[in-house]
Amino acid sequence: MTELEKQYASRHYLYYPKGYFPTYLAYGFRPIFLLLAPYIIINIILWSFVFGGYINLPIENTLNWHMYEMIFGVGTAMIVAFFLTGLPELFPSVVPIVGKKLALIVLWWVLGRFSFWFMDYFGVLFTAIINVGLMAYISYLAAIPAFKDRNKKHVSLAYSMVSIVIIQAFFFASELKILEINSYKILLLSLILVLVLIFLALRRVSMESINELLEQEKIDDTFLAKSFRYNLVIFCLLLYGFVEFFFPNNSTLAYICFACGASVLAILNDFILKDNNILFKPFVLYIVTTILLTSIGFFFLGFNYLFELNVTNHFRHFITTGTFGMVFYVIMIIVSTIHTGREIFTNLYLTIGLMLIIISTFIRAFIPYYFEYSMILYILSSILWAIPFVIYIKIFFPFLLKPRADGIKG
Repeated sequence: MTELEKQYASRHYLYYPKGYFPTYLAYGFRPIFLLLAPYIIINIILWSFVFGGYINLPIENTLNWHMYEMIFGVGTAMIVAFFLTGLPELFPSVVPIVGKKLALIVLWWVLGRFSFWFMDYFGVLFTAIINVGLMAYISYLAAIPAFKDRNKKHVSLAYSMVSIVIIQAFFFASELKILEINSYKILLLSLILVLVLIFLALRRVSMESINELLEQEKIDDTFLAKSFRYNLVIFCLLLYGFVEFFFPNNSTLAYICFACGASVLAILNDFILKDNNILFKPFVLYIVTTILLTSIGFFFLGFNYLFELNVTNHFRHFITTGTFGMVFYVIMIIVSTIHTGREIFTNLYLTIGLMLIIISTFIRAFIPYYFEYSMILYILSSILWAIPFVIYIKIFFPFLLKPRADGIKG
């Protein structure tokens, strides 16, 4: 790394706390990813055996449990990692949370998972306070610099976080019978609100990583993720989420899904630069595939509504198994590379992991058409979906447990 590159990298760490901190507590993403990858593997494989009837859990509504854990369990960990890592970069005056304070936040997330798994023992109210409290705290951390910023460039992240805190509170209010709303419907809307945050984050992560790649390959061009394209995606997603929530049988849902699919697909125009087409560069393909899979998912949902196929929940797995899986995998790779001071890279094993998520998604989405093999396919798709995170552990855990390769703190 050149001296100029080191200066660029270190400008995000001007306010890094003084003192010694263990490597695994030296920056927000490190302890989160060390726990999250194994948790994803355990969670999805356990769910497949529960759904197949091979394992019984002391949980009354296992479907809601599974959905909540993927949206707010795994999702919350990614959100915490994104904000604790990204805030000092988006707002250079923000002091990174490291050491004991970071350890307490990680333990807070672990307690949230433990309390939800044993909610019948701890009670819904205690579980709600722990889980909603963590998201509210992260929202608070995000809102302070976002609203202080004169240009308000990243205030959308704060608004998105507030919406997720509110919908999570609604879920627990439904479980407590304070609200007479089906908690499953709330989880479906939660899925869309988290997807909105994913696209807000993906825009920022892709700009950082792809521009780093262009600099690395000495390509004299700049990648800009155009805000108007993402704003259109967010508008269409919110329209779909709220129409589905309030009018689940409305015929316009088909056309709204097509609008979602088309707006997501339009993001690919950003990858055709003035003098270069980077669509097919190996690393860029990881991000492009995430966008494509999301778009395909909404097109399938649109056909489902249009032709009344009644397989909405299965096609929705293009978004959950597909988009969520790809985003978790790709962002973990990007952050674990760039923020440990290493150059962006791809290899055969990481690409195999990407392909396995795609294969798993299609298996899971089309299970209704092979009903006689459904239990085997559920388990197979879950195992295939988990393997990429095993690959991540093998390649990236050594990075997470060692200091930055460029010698910068964090």
